[in-house]
Amino acid sequence: MKLYEFEPFPNPRRVRMFLAEKGVEVPTEQVNVLEGEHRTEAYKAKNPSATVPCLELDDGSYISGCVAISRYFEAANPSPSLMGETPAEQAIVSMWQRRVEEGLMDASTTYFHHATPGLGELELYQNKDWGMKNHERTIATMKTLDAELANKKFIAGDKFSIADITAVCGIDFAIFAEIATLDDLPNLKRWHDEVSARDSAKA
Repeated sequence: MKLYEFEPFPNPRRVRMFLAEKGVEVPTEQVNVLEGEHRTEAYKAKNPSATVPCLELDDGSYISGCVAISRYFEAANPSPSLMGETPAEQAIVSMWQRRVEEGLMDASTTYFHHATPGLGELELYQNKDWGMKNHERTIATMKTLDAELANKKFIAGDKFSIADITAVCGIDFAIFAEIATLDDLPNLKRWHDEVSARDSAKA
């Protein structure tokens, strides 16, 4: 088993955090996205979407995408649960995971790739208007989460979950991309401080 990733990027960090919370160690191999290694024929044979992370299983098959990889490890290592235990918990975690993935992770990275120089020559297409629209989406999602966290410990309720992992990685990237700060979002800042203090946040 091997995890193909690029350590500086936020999506591989999501999987590393998930594995750290599970106490699971997986060998990694760096795919230097900045040098275009993700677009080589050798890598696309493993993952046609040319993205990181990608998990190689012992039987030679591959799983790409943060949630798909996380779901594999959730099933293989059920405790501690990061995707919900009861049907209701699983549905709520899934709902919030998708909301923060779309509204934070996807939106902030779309802004970065479309409305800033992004990765320079590696950017195949840019639409600044679409990038700025996602700038707005990111800020709106952060405000929504601030309101939600007024009465909740974590994104999906009382238990730490994959939704928190996706959210903290998305917010950290939004701060890096200078989209927003947490200065006027006290509930989100309280949550961010607590999640950032977890050992897995350093993975």
